[in-house]
Amino acid sequence: MPPLSDWDAERYQSRHSYVWRHGESLIDLLESRPGERIIDLGCGSGQLTARIAESGAEVTGIDRSPEMIAQARENFPQIEFRVADAGAFRADEPVDAVFSNAALHWVKNAADAAACVWRALKPGGRFVAEFGGKGNTRKLLEAVFAETGPVEIPWYYPSVGEYASLLEEQGFEVRNVMFFDRPTRVEGEDGLEDWLVMFGDALFSGMNEARRGEARRAVARRLRPSMYRDGGWIIDYRRLRLVAVKPA
Repeated sequence: MPPLSDWDAERYQSRHSYVWRHGESLIDLLESRPGERIIDLGCGSGQLTARIAESGAEVTGIDRSPEMIAQARENFPQIEFRVADAGAFRADEPVDAVFSNAALHWVKNAADAAACVWRALKPGGRFVAEFGGKGNTRKLLEAVFAETGPVEIPWYYPSVGEYASLLEEQGFEVRNVMFFDRPTRVEGEDGLEDWLVMFGDALFSGMNEARRGEARRAVARRLRPSMYRDGGWIIDYRRLRLVAVKPA
């Protein structure tokens, strides 16, 4: 994950709204009810946290980025937000559900995150999440590696079997798992380069800013024939979506 000081919350909110727009359908799986206590894990700038709160649930948004939490508090001052790491957070009281959209692929210590979710939930509590799965952004990464050589990626993209097994080892009952392609449009001539600045800067570590810019432009040139169309870029997202329950 980018260092805590590197998240540009304003850029995220203004140019990457698709992150939470794609997560809106995940809220349907959450089935939140009035009076429930829910954690939004990796809440970003808070848009989905606010949507969950519309159900009458008491929602707390958690994110490890102080910049994101500051933006969320500005956007939705009526909701509680706090800075905490997905692999180390603690709930003040047991909650009815933990919701997470487009965040857990940043958490390489996945077992620690699963343990934190488990501890946070009441017996019978729900864990509803979506994040990048195996093969996510594969074509994009191949183009990056052609410019940089092999580098460690900053994400955790598990297979269905890997993540379901991890949850079952923690004690969860995995009720529903979906694995699917979601080609995701990023608008603008510079949309791919902007995506790399926002989410993939660690791929270019060790380069100065001028060289990073050159590498991003080279990646865009490589991918333009296959990914650019009608004024935007189609990034090869693959998503893992799940519902798991802590047995009562």
